[in-house]
Amino acid sequence: MTRASTGKGELLRLGFQDTERSLAGLAGLGEVTEPLLAILGRTADPDQALHGLVRLADATEDRAALLRALADDEGTAMRLLSVLGASTALADHLERHPAHWRELTDPTLGSTRTPAFVLREGLLRSVGADADADLPVASLPDREALDALRVEYRRVLLRLASRDLAHHDSVDDVAAELSDLAAGTLEAALAVARARVGDAARCTRLAVVAMGKCGGHELNYVSDVDVVFVFEPVDGIGEAAAARAATQLAGHLMQVCSDHTGEGTIWPVDAALRPEGKSGPLVRTLASHRGYYERWAKTWEFQALLKARPVAGDLELGGDYRAMVDPMVWRAAEREGFVTDVQAMRRRVLEHLPAHEADRQLKLGSGGLRDVEFAVQLLQLVHGRADERLRIAATLSALDELTRGGYVNRGDGEALHAAYAFLRTLEHRIQLHQLRRTHVVPGDEDALRRLGRSMGFQRQPAAELETAWQHHRREVRRLHEKLFYRPLLEAVARIPGEGARLSLEAAGDRLAALGYLDPAGALRHLEALTAGVSRSSAIQRTLLPVMLEWFADAPDPDAGLFGFRRISESLGDTPWYLTTLRDEGQVAERLARLLATSRYATDLLEREPRGVRMLGEDLTPLPAEALTTEMTATARRQDEPEAAARAVRAIRRRELFRIAVGDLFGETDVADVGAGLSRLTDAALEATLEVAERAVRGARGLDAAPTRMAIVAMGRYGGFELSYGSDADVLFVHDPVEGAAAGDAASYAQAVALELRRLLALPGGDPALEVDADLRPEGRQGPLVRTLESYAGYYAKWSRVWEAQALLRADAVVGDPGLRERFTALVDPLRYPAAGLSEDDVVEIRRIKARVDAERLPRGADPHTHLKLGRGGLADIEWTVQLLQLRHAAEVPSLRTPRTLTALQAAAEAGLLSAEDAEALRYGWRTVSRIRNAVTLVRGRPGDQLPRDARERAAVASIMGYPPGDTDALVNDYLRHTRHTRAVVDRVFWE
Repeated sequence: MTRASTGKGELLRLGFQDTERSLAGLAGLGEVTEPLLAILGRTADPDQALHGLVRLADATEDRAALLRALADDEGTAMRLLSVLGASTALADHLERHPAHWRELTDPTLGSTRTPAFVLREGLLRSVGADADADLPVASLPDREALDALRVEYRRVLLRLASRDLAHHDSVDDVAAELSDLAAGTLEAALAVARARVGDAARCTRLAVVAMGKCGGHELNYVSDVDVVFVFEPVDGIGEAAAARAATQLAGHLMQVCSDHTGEGTIWPVDAALRPEGKSGPLVRTLASHRGYYERWAKTWEFQALLKARPVAGDLELGGDYRAMVDPMVWRAAEREGFVTDVQAMRRRVLEHLPAHEADRQLKLGSGGLRDVEFAVQLLQLVHGRADERLRIAATLSALDELTRGGYVNRGDGEALHAAYAFLRTLEHRIQLHQLRRTHVVPGDEDALRRLGRSMGFQRQPAAELETAWQHHRREVRRLHEKLFYRPLLEAVARIPGEGARLSLEAAGDRLAALGYLDPAGALRHLEALTAGVSRSSAIQRTLLPVMLEWFADAPDPDAGLFGFRRISESLGDTPWYLTTLRDEGQVAERLARLLATSRYATDLLEREPRGVRMLGEDLTPLPAEALTTEMTATARRQDEPEAAARAVRAIRRRELFRIAVGDLFGETDVADVGAGLSRLTDAALEATLEVAERAVRGARGLDAAPTRMAIVAMGRYGGFELSYGSDADVLFVHDPVEGAAAGDAASYAQAVALELRRLLALPGGDPALEVDADLRPEGRQGPLVRTLESYAGYYAKWSRVWEAQALLRADAVVGDPGLRERFTALVDPLRYPAAGLSEDDVVEIRRIKARVDAERLPRGADPHTHLKLGRGGLADIEWTVQLLQLRHAAEVPSLRTPRTLTALQAAAEAGLLSAEDAEALRYGWRTVSRIRNAVTLVRGRPGDQLPRDARERAAVASIMGYPPGDTDALVNDYLRHTRHTRAVVDRVFWE
């Protein structure tokens, strides 16, 4: 074997990839590099480290001294080569400033952290400022000062990175020194800003308060530095002049740090966390900050203030700012809307996560850094009110105190500490490579290999790193869910295990902070569900941590937990129930959201708890034919009419639940909800009509019915647009069989109709179906059932235009098919008049509509938000469409439909409406109908007004797809859409 091949084999064993280039580089450096091979083999990227060393040797004036120092001092060699192998950016810096390699020869470098005051003094000196002056001012020319500041910053960063990589400093120590370095840099930048502003800088006191990671002493290698600026005028200076000077100083400070020069940039200074964000003034006085925080600040702003720390400028003023905001921070959990604001902040985090990065995001992704930070901060806000030991800015330090205080189980605290430290270290290694702000774990093999080696994985670095990262992600996600909820169970159920448990009082505080209005009641429910040693209790203890989180994310957590207890107690030891929830995550999550959002669906589920299974099934409404077959077959197996009716209603209850759940989770379109409810009513009436006829024939001793019967759907039922709380508006029609006495036929039909209505309205555990026949000729004064000839005679002699309008929704759907067809043929000429409407008829319709608008709106109802009779509501849209049908359906056959949306489309296609107007009416109808259904789902009973109760309105907004807590958007959108709708109604209906 040749010497060259032996050399290549050795390099491959040490981790080199490009052996040809590396052999050439080694040869160029000479024999002195032979002792360095083992050290190169321990770096993140041996090829990169060797190449960087060659570049440095070529750039330095004393090449021999460099190589000799590396050969003689293993510590220096390890520090320098570790940096070169992990960071191309710092290798570039060394090539530009080769003398800086000597910084790494310091024998104390691996054992001491550079004090903050030393960093500050060095950075101020770099710009020619006196570190001991009350107001340090840079003396170097501006461009020279900017370059000098960047060079000094990189010099210190080089020393820190070498300690991090070679001596394995803890991640919290590294982050703390990076934060001190940033603080010193801000001080030096302020000195440059004072030089730019001149004498005016002395008329104001300016404090730079670090926020975020810098404020928390946990900064990354590359990150925006979040700050807030506070100023006060010096004695004898007006506030306006001081504000101008402070604004200039703050603006120049930000530019000094972020501007690009020949030495690059440092990092952006971000002041967006100030009051009113980017739209607010850059600087404020202490009093202005106080006024904002006391009146306008959101909870997330106080959460951000957890990490506020004065770092530069007037530190006494910064301390006053911190003393001012501290009491507000620790009262934040008591604020109204605390949970809503926290949820909104979590939502913003997820919204800012690019979809293509989701699986590789180290910071914002599931199981990422933000999960840990969010969990720790929320626990601090909840428990730090009473426990001052928790008032710590740094995440790991706060986590340690939470663990020592018993707010986090000891084992969980240690596991979360390890996971967070791993993730932060990985983040540091990613950023260090090119000194770029990124939180995405690269996917290419070479980058993963380098990162893996930098994290200590040597055998299969890419695969081992990926395995470790995914493990820690899972741990973070598991513990994030567990941190809030499992200690609650330990407090109430006394679950045995290691580590301190929350007190009942602390558990109640945490439940209150999570949005439970009755923490004591919630604790009782938890105790009832988890007490004992049964298998069910054990599964509940597994389920409840995540169920509690889902309840807390929904509009009514108390109702969710209470409903879950009732369902669980109803099903008792049913073997499939808890195992289904445990093993099928979608079913459990849907159940939690349903119970904490919809009283209507909860009531249905409590009457039939086995409906839980349906949460994992297809939620598409069943067709009328299948429902009719099932209901009829089930009813025929019962001997008594009441039992048959109960069987029909039980199937109806099940299908109501199916439709409600599909609606609740956005799987069933609003038009399909209306059609599904209407078809379900068809099937229930068809099956119950057969039961009623059988009962009447039996009671009268009849072998056959003396008349044929049909039921005509009217109103929203006829239009396939039923909502959950709608009655079934109908007409009853009968047609005596040949040879039957008219009196007997009429008496029989009357008895059947009454029996049908009685059976469907019986009190019981199933929702009643009210059958309303008030739209019949002569209303309540007229006979309940008429013959076809009687209808014909009435309509020929007495019919008014409003009755023709009502017949637009007539749909003969139940009973004898031939009779249904004949009834439809009878009413078609009335509702689709061949000559259209006379002007008098149009005036009459408008007169009636005006009367409805004036008299039918309930007292106290808001006409802007009444869903049915309000401006731009359902009545406006439906009357407009019906007027077009009465006028034009004779000549436009596609208008002959009982369905509003279908008629709208036909009117647009026929040119009776512009496309824009048709779309406005269509969208308005769909929006109002969805909200109307949502109101019923939330309240458990019908309602035609946007809810005034905040929790009910939040639940409606949730069903409509708005983010948690965003009820204002729901109201604003509703008002905007109904204004557009009303404008179309004014043009088309009222002309």
